[in-house]
Amino acid sequence: MTCAIRTENLSKKFKDLAALDGLNLSIPEGAIYALVGPNGAGKTTTIKILMNLVHASSGRAEVLGIESSHLSRREFTNIGYVSENQEMPGWMTVEYLLEYLKPFYPGWDCALVKELQRQFDLSPRAKIRQLSRGMRMKAALTSSLAYRPKLIVMDEPFTGLDAMVRDQLTEGLLEQAAGTTVLISSHDLAELESFASHIGYLARGKLCFSEEMSSLTERFREVEVICAAPPVLPSEWPEAWMRPHTSAAVLRFVESRFDSEKTAAEILRRFPDARNVSFTPMSLRAIFLAFAKTANEAA
Repeated sequence: MTCAIRTENLSKKFKDLAALDGLNLSIPEGAIYALVGPNGAGKTTTIKILMNLVHASSGRAEVLGIESSHLSRREFTNIGYVSENQEMPGWMTVEYLLEYLKPFYPGWDCALVKELQRQFDLSPRAKIRQLSRGMRMKAALTSSLAYRPKLIVMDEPFTGLDAMVRDQLTEGLLEQAAGTTVLISSHDLAELESFASHIGYLARGKLCFSEEMSSLTERFREVEVICAAPPVLPSEWPEAWMRPHTSAAVLRFVESRFDSEKTAAEILRRFPDARNVSFTPMSLRAIFLAFAKTANEAA
């Protein structure tokens, strides 16, 4: 598997704060990879190291086969970067901004720019400072897609945007960046679930999991067990069974390694008086909350 992004034991400390702690991340070429996690998990720090905006304390990171600390103007002609706080000169019009950027990118596609302006309803004569937050993000994405980069990195692009604008940005990204590797960090889990192919969960600077989205949603289930009498939790509780809770004769927990036959057999082995067992698929948000609450309880 060829990777567009790879990190090995990547760590970053800000004085006594460990923002990243031995991060090992691999993002295959062509993936739409969602990096999620609570505030302060290290998502933005990871992206800034990958984009050579800050340097790691230890470990290494590669972007398109190049050490991230060696990325230069030449490499950035193949990388698009869109951040939550994208800085663009407010006095420029959209047209002026795009014309200004054009000479820096050999792969600039004028026809694609016009198509994106039409698709995003982006007025060429509008000044950047007059644009709403949503329109500014559309302008930023247009300027990153215009040269057909091999990699697009987006740091919290949906923050503060309404549902229609988020849908327009996602649609434009998927239509115009087919085959391009995308790394996107976001708190908008419902949006990510609709189009990401891979996902990684970062917490306290550590990567808890990294896998294909379909694999993740397949292995998580909310489990409800109805017993003949109030269930007693065994001392040796399976590691894969998260956040157990009992109420009267009902046991609930989250199964993180679901297998319909094996999970059911293990439940009956531990709770032979179980009268009914149900398994409910989980949304990405529900999985995220299960991990976050488990981490908080363990802290």
